[in-house]
Amino acid sequence: MALVPYVENVVPALSKLQNSSVRFHFASHDIRIAQDWRTHGVAAVVWDAAVVMCMYLELGQVELKGKVSIELGAGTGLVGIVAALLGSKVTITDRKSALDFLSANVKANLPSDLWESVAMSELSWGEGLDRYPAGGFDLVLGADIVYLEDTFVPLIETLQHLCADATVVLLACRIRYERDTNFLYMLRQQFTVEKVYYDKQRDIHIYKAWKQLPRSDL
Repeated sequence: MALVPYVENVVPALSKLQNSSVRFHFASHDIRIAQDWRTHGVAAVVWDAAVVMCMYLELGQVELKGKVSIELGAGTGLVGIVAALLGSKVTITDRKSALDFLSANVKANLPSDLWESVAMSELSWGEGLDRYPAGGFDLVLGADIVYLEDTFVPLIETLQHLCADATVVLLACRIRYERDTNFLYMLRQQFTVEKVYYDKQRDIHIYKAWKQLPRSDL
């Protein structure tokens, strides 16, 4: 998520951040996501990367039905909600301080018969990873989670733990600064990475990554 300072007289491009809710239509469902920028800051705002990720998931380029997924740095929970509506069993994670707000959005937007397919869980990258099954997920999702350089190493460590050889990682982000390119370089040391989608209007890239297999000595 981008760090954008709050000001009372916000410029028009950022005015949507102050809306108490935003509405979407994904997976044949109307979704209303509550926002609370004043109280919770960046974790309680729907950023463009999350919207583009949901658009990409809805295209069906990645199989979700019956798959086990985890969302990192979920914020408002939009991506995890859409993944669940598309048939995935999802663990939606963020830091402890964001979980109550996240959980309220998830419960407000998922039919009760899907509640058992979704879990909300605290996850600070690089910490307490033994609480999550190593290589236990088919899909790892992250929207606008590449923005603080200090988190790059624990984020990649977390991805390494969560991913099996067949796991697909999808990251939606805007390439703003040199550090964002540096993260992709770091990721490529451990994963094969390719860009699979670009939304020109919102300037959001989606990258697909999977673990590099050990090279055989022939």
